[in-house]
Amino acid sequence: MLRCFFALGVSLFALTTAVYAAGPVKFDAILKAHAELPAQSFTPPPADAPAYFNLSGRYTNGARTDALYSIFDEKTGLSRPYAGQALQGFSGIRSLGDDRFLVLTDNGFGSKATSTDSLLMFHHLKLDWETGQVAVEKTNFLSDPDKLVPFRIVNETTDTRYLTGSDFDVESIQPVGDTFWFGDEFGPWLIQTDVEGVVLKVVATSVAGVDYKSPDNQTIVTPNPGTELAGVTTQRSGGFEGMAQSADGKILYPLVEKTFYDETSKALELVDGKPAIRMLEYHIDAGSWADTVRYYPLEDAANSIGDFNMIDDHRALIIERDQNAGGAWAPKPAMLKRIYLVDLDKADANGVLQKIGYIDLLDIKDPDGIAPRGTEDGVFTFPFETIEDVDLIDATTIIVANDNNFPYSIGREQGRADDNEFILLDVADLLKAE
Repeated sequence: MLRCFFALGVSLFALTTAVYAAGPVKFDAILKAHAELPAQSFTPPPADAPAYFNLSGRYTNGARTDALYSIFDEKTGLSRPYAGQALQGFSGIRSLGDDRFLVLTDNGFGSKATSTDSLLMFHHLKLDWETGQVAVEKTNFLSDPDKLVPFRIVNETTDTRYLTGSDFDVESIQPVGDTFWFGDEFGPWLIQTDVEGVVLKVVATSVAGVDYKSPDNQTIVTPNPGTELAGVTTQRSGGFEGMAQSADGKILYPLVEKTFYDETSKALELVDGKPAIRMLEYHIDAGSWADTVRYYPLEDAANSIGDFNMIDDHRALIIERDQNAGGAWAPKPAMLKRIYLVDLDKADANGVLQKIGYIDLLDIKDPDGIAPRGTEDGVFTFPFETIEDVDLIDATTIIVANDNNFPYSIGREQGRADDNEFILLDVADLLKAE
């Protein structure tokens, strides 16, 4: 009998090993609800902000353009600059319960040069899943009146010193106690604010003796021609994209968007011979970085991650996506839009995380025809270029949303700028996977 049990154990071990060797398991996702905020949604700047911010998008066509709606985009049929501040796409989300959500507006118009007139802000939303409507209950703008940002900002000479998309590219948000923490791509920096968005701390990234700096880091000086640019290890638009927090709220896990550059080998980093991106640890109480570095393996070196949140004390959801968008009509149709389940306690000897399972956002079941657009033959797709929001709702449900890159992205429908879409997905089997 003992020999039979031993044989059975060996067989189960072999089966488990074979399953993991074959890659992560695909699980079903079923659409439960859908809501959307129209692409052309705006908010006025704060009353005490410079009048300059009554207009946004001046620099999106190269040279400065102050004439309202004078730049026409044939791809979307929209014109800019705009009156007011675009609520834009959302690059981070946390569920607050009762169908309320904390969301973070992306940096503005995609780069430091184009976003000088775009204010950084976050919002409290209320979603009505019955009507599909999204209400913005409160908007807070980031500011630095106490001059804690360690470099010159756009609004340097003002009293309130509102922050802009030329100062930081905030991509993730975490409420911790009575403060908020933001992950930034330009530095990459960590930023702590109070509940109103006033800066309390700005943290540079240095882990195990390695400084993490992108070409947009404000301390980087462009060298003379023929001189090598030194000290840049993080790709442009490749800083902190997703950032989770531990269950006890004591640790932040910033995750870079793109592979690390090794200055010694002069090549983008490979781990176990494959592309992987770095996950770091910041200990809030100690105010310091841990030496621990984990690696999230990419399906392809050209892919990026979109968001990252824990679902318990050791498992997490991570969005991985290609750079494509749209269906068969698009020049480069979306091919890979997935949400992977990983376990931070399970990594190989090199710190590489194992992908346990995933859902395919291009293959969502919609048997009841809930989606207003995007369902064909009972299958709903989420084919956006940048899908940057995921969080746990309950034991069976997650929320997912896109960053619509307003006013540029077209993924849902040819000739129409993408809206901000929010979906509830039943992914019970994925959430139970170990």
